[in-house]
Amino acid sequence: MTADSASLSTDMLTPEISYAQAKEGVMHVRFSGDWLMLSGNIPPSETLKKMICDPQRKTSRLLLELDEVRQWDTSLVSLLYSLIKCAKDAEAEFAWKGAPKGIESLLEMAIQSKATQKNDSVHRAELPEKLGGLVLSAHEVTDRVLTFIGEVVLSFGRLVKHKAYFRRVDFFDAVTEVGPRALPIVTLISFLVGMILAFVGAMQLRQFGAQVFVANLVGIAMAREMGAMMTGIVMAGRTGASYAARLGTMQVNEEIDALRTNGINPMDFLTLPRLLALMLMMPLLAIYSVAMGIVGGMTIGVLMLDLSLVEYWHQTMEAVPLNHFWAGLIKSVVFALVVGIAGCYHGMRCGRSSEAVGQVTTRAVVSGIVFIIMTDSLLTVVYDVIDF
Repeated sequence: MTADSASLSTDMLTPEISYAQAKEGVMHVRFSGDWLMLSGNIPPSETLKKMICDPQRKTSRLLLELDEVRQWDTSLVSLLYSLIKCAKDAEAEFAWKGAPKGIESLLEMAIQSKATQKNDSVHRAELPEKLGGLVLSAHEVTDRVLTFIGEVVLSFGRLVKHKAYFRRVDFFDAVTEVGPRALPIVTLISFLVGMILAFVGAMQLRQFGAQVFVANLVGIAMAREMGAMMTGIVMAGRTGASYAARLGTMQVNEEIDALRTNGINPMDFLTLPRLLALMLMMPLLAIYSVAMGIVGGMTIGVLMLDLSLVEYWHQTMEAVPLNHFWAGLIKSVVFALVVGIAGCYHGMRCGRSSEAVGQVTTRAVVSGIVFIIMTDSLLTVVYDVIDF
């Protein structure tokens, strides 16, 4: 060691700190005595910190020697951590030896906490990069979806020209699956929605003696919005998930690859029958849903509002002109396309594992419902603009 050392206190019971730097750039710092803040004898350490951080000294390693420390509190821990921080800022290694029980764990916790804060700041610094990645990912997904929609349009064109590999039996199987087998769940949901609308309306309209207008509320709401929307949401959870799971399973079993190998276009053979079945049955299910909703509202009107069946029916017919039904029917066709494309798109892009089948099923349901709400909002605005 060189002669560059100093003693800040001479009493063995008082806290002392001495240091010396070897020629190899190793800084030895020795602590001794009782390091208690209440003693008021904590030695200054600014000179030592400046020496460690001084680039001219080229400190390569800091060694903290704590063998002679008797009692200690946070004043010693704070000093040790500040010295370690100086060493890290100077890009020097650090180590300690003979640390009393507890000091080592506290120092490790402090160093780890600082590293975590640094990582958080790094994450914040990477935020623009992540946003850029999200934008690029959204662009790729949009491109893939538009490509899929384009392939669907081409498949429709081949069907019109009688060039598509399209089996009628597959189409009728899909119609049976989408239509009659969906009636129980559509009946239950639509009937309950009609009852809820009527109940909410009755609570307000009864205050003004206008309870007969519950028929107007239920009829218009079911015909324009709720009939098509609730049918779409039910079909997204039922049929959209089924499409994604079946096509995903075929992808796992390499059946879709086998179709391509045999020269059969999967879009014509698998996707087209399912989309056509949905586009045919969804408007019918929407009309049925409207009827069930009106029946549900009628139930509340008769049981709670003392309206007769004839009175409620006539009020509904007067309040709901035909254009409300057309508005709902147009939406139901759009929702059919949304549900079918969401289910088939995710199913056709499934991975090669059973786990991937579950993932695409979930994505089909979520994306189907989200886009149903979005398209419904858009169509509602368009209807308002064109006064439809």
